Amino acid sequence: MSVVAAYLYRDGRRAGPVELGQPIACSSDQSEFVWIGLLEPSEAELRILQESYGLHPLAVEDALKAHQLPKVDVYGEQLFVVARTAHLEGDQIEYGETAIFVGPSHIITVRHGSARHHATLRAQLEAAPRLLAKGVDYVLHGVLDFIVDGYLPIMETIEEEVLEMERRALDTMLEREAVTRIFHLRRQMIRFGRILEPMAELCSKLVRLDMPCIDRDARPYFSDVLDHVRRVQIRVGGLREILTSVFEISSLLEQQRQGAITRQLAAWAAILAVPTAIAGIYGMNFENMPELRSHYGYFVVLGVIALLCGLLYWRFKRARWL
Repeated sequence: MSVVAAYLYRDGRRAGPVELGQPIACSSDQSEFVWIGLLEPSEAELRILQESYGLHPLAVEDALKAHQLPKVDVYGEQLFVVARTAHLEGDQIEYGETAIFVGPSHIITVRHGSARHHATLRAQLEAAPRLLAKGVDYVLHGVLDFIVDGYLPIMETIEEEVLEMERRALDTMLEREAVTRIFHLRRQMIRFGRILEPMAELCSKLVRLDMPCIDRDARPYFSDVLDHVRRVQIRVGGLREILTSVFEISSLLEQQRQGAITRQLAAWAAILAVPTAIAGIYGMNFENMPELRSHYGYFVVLGVIALLCGLLYWRFKRARWL
């Protein structure tokens, strides 16, 4: 059975369990409502809820497919909200989806691929009956805030890895695996940004537009969720820039290392060219060459070679080529 929890709430406190096929006739007081939580339900279960609570068929279809971007749709006096969850599996960001049906006296959450269950959230909300008594809009805020808070551990983990990459890039040349990891993380940040943009738009609509089931007093709570989403967006943008800069810094440092090696090789080649040139000249098979029969010619040539090589070494050392 995919029903995780289904309870009736009255005045901010749990009044008792409910059955899917037995809708509860709640009073017009917003403090009395039904909160049903489902995990990857079957089509039959959602059809039962559709009949019991008057859910719109298009919203039910979207909740079954579970391949939607974050959005909010209005169907009469009901809202249909889709939010995307995210969690780390190894070094990969995996995404889930939570569809939320909100009516005047009910809120139904349908989770797909979410690693974090709502038991903790439900316990937190039940621990604050004063807010829970204000109705389904405050439960909706709690669910969205819970989802957005799940983004933060992802960012903190990736930030630590990226900062470590940046430190290594300044010390040594990045290996192929590290460069591949940089591009992998950059692609994940781009994909994450595509999720955050509609999430921010969703929260913005709940803050600025008149929506059924959403009281004006609840708007500051959704504004807080919007602020959290934008903070995550800023951190994602910052990580993308850092990843790009790490790759560029690594490339520049590698070019500098190669340039230094090239200068060293050129300097030694110039120094070795002196004895090579002199030895090549005196290695020619001519009889009429200066100092060819001199008694001290050999030592003079060696001294000249040593002097010229020493002079060149001093000049290259001064120019920091050696």
